[in-house]
Amino acid sequence: MEEAALLNLWKAYDKKLETSLAFNRKNAEDLTKIKIRSLLGSMKPSKTIAILIGLLWVGAVDFLIVNLYPVATPFFLISAGIQVLLTKMAIGVYLYQLILIHRTDITAPILETQNKLARLKASTLWVTRLLFLQLPVWTTFYWSKSMLENGSAILYMTQILITLSLTYLAVWFFLNIKYENREKKWFRLILGGAEWDPVMKSFDLLNQIEEYKQ
Repeated sequence: MEEAALLNLWKAYDKKLETSLAFNRKNAEDLTKIKIRSLLGSMKPSKTIAILIGLLWVGAVDFLIVNLYPVATPFFLISAGIQVLLTKMAIGVYLYQLILIHRTDITAPILETQNKLARLKASTLWVTRLLFLQLPVWTTFYWSKSMLENGSAILYMTQILITLSLTYLAVWFFLNIKYENREKKWFRLILGGAEWDPVMKSFDLLNQIEEYKQ
C-alpha cells in the first residue's frame, strides 16, 4: 500500500512538473514574440521619416526638371532623372516594408513570420543597392557645353577620375551588398543599426521559439 501511494505521489509530481515546464515554455514563447513585435515596431519611425524626406526630395527635383527643361543641359536632365527615379524606387521599397511590418502577425505560424522577415531582409539589401547606384550622377549633373569646350586638361582628368571612381564604387556595392557579406566590417558600417539589426535579431528570436517547442 505504501509503495502504491509513493508511486501515485511520484506520478502526481511528474504531472505537475510537466505542466510547470509547459507553462514556462509558453511564457518564454510569448515574451519572445513580444520582443519580436517591439523590434519590428522600432523600424517604423526611421522608414516613415525616410519616406517623407524622399517625397519632399523627389517633389523638389521633379519641379526643377519640369521648370528648367527648356534651358537645362542634357547632363542635368539625365542625371536628375536617374537620381529621382532611383529615389522613387527606394520610396516604393520603404512603403512595401512598412506594409510588411504592419501585416506581420506574431501569433501566426512561425513559418509565415519567417517568410515576412525574409522579405524584409531582401528588400533592405535591395533598397541599399539602389541608393548606392545614385553615386555617379552626383558628379555629372553640373556638366555643361561650356565646361566641356573650355575646361583645362586638369579639370577633365579630375572629373573623369571622380566619375569613374564613384561609378566603380556604385557597381561594387550593388554587386557585394548581399547576405553572405553580413559579417564584414564595411557591411556592418553601412547596414548596422535600425535598418538591419532588428530583422536579424527577430530571426534569432524565432529560432529560440522553435527551440522552446522541441
